Amino acid sequence: MKTTTLPRPMAVQRSQWARRLRWRWPSYLLRVVVFLLAIAGAAVMLLPLAWLVSSSLKPDDQLFVYPPVWIPRYLNWPNYVNAWNYAPFAMYLTNTLIITVFSLIGTLISSSLVAYGFARGQFPGRDLLFGILLSTMMLPGIVTLIPLFLIFKALNWINTFLPLIVPSYFATPFYVFLLRQFFLGLPRDLDDAAYVDGASTLQVLVQVILPLAKPALASVAIFSVTFHWNDFLAPLIYLNDQSMYTLALGLYSFLSEHTAQWGYLMAASTLMILPMVVLFFFAQRTFIQGIVTSGFGGR
Repeated sequence: MKTTTLPRPMAVQRSQWARRLRWRWPSYLLRVVVFLLAIAGAAVMLLPLAWLVSSSLKPDDQLFVYPPVWIPRYLNWPNYVNAWNYAPFAMYLTNTLIITVFSLIGTLISSSLVAYGFARGQFPGRDLLFGILLSTMMLPGIVTLIPLFLIFKALNWINTFLPLIVPSYFATPFYVFLLRQFFLGLPRDLDDAAYVDGASTLQVLVQVILPLAKPALASVAIFSVTFHWNDFLAPLIYLNDQSMYTLALGLYSFLSEHTAQWGYLMAASTLMILPMVVLFFFAQRTFIQGIVTSGFGGR
């Protein structure tokens, strides 16, 4: 005989709902507080960017007024065209792309090789060498600036792109650490299966490990591109000829030579950071995945 379940009285359902709410409201309140803090932090971080974009579209008479004008009375788009033509930004962009692309290639190749050696290699003193490598991250870059400058000067590399590109081919400790942690999270059975099939160590790295490490490689690539794209100190030290200036150095030169053209400077600065914003916007999921998964590797 088929039995039917009668609906619970409304009072009982309300009592259960109130009991659940009483137990869960602290977690709901915590989520709301975290959400509000995230919105406040995002607003603080985006405020300078919003001011930059707004100023790049303002006419000259609205740049330094008080109270500040966030939305200009009309969008002065010619600021971007005039800024691009006012200084050789096309040449600066080409130089920056050359340095960024070749440095990215060197970073990915060298850091992957070194990280794979520390993750899979079995040799005496491996942990000691890895500790020494990580200890170099504690040295401020300004400490090694003068010795590096003397080395590059002895090699006649001053006023060339070589001091900005060649160091990337000798592995960066932070990127090595990031990739090593990710490699440690991959099962060794993959390596063993490839070795059984007759693959060499380099083939295992290129054909087995690196295809699985795309999130970590994407994170390293974004870090490398952002660093070399925005780098100001190294080009300032090693480059003397204006025809070799990067975008960051070109903006500084533009500011020192044309102090009255603030609208053009804001437009040029917006154009400079726009590729980085677009890059992170499209690669943020892969970037975050690579950062998160790189911190949970076993041994």
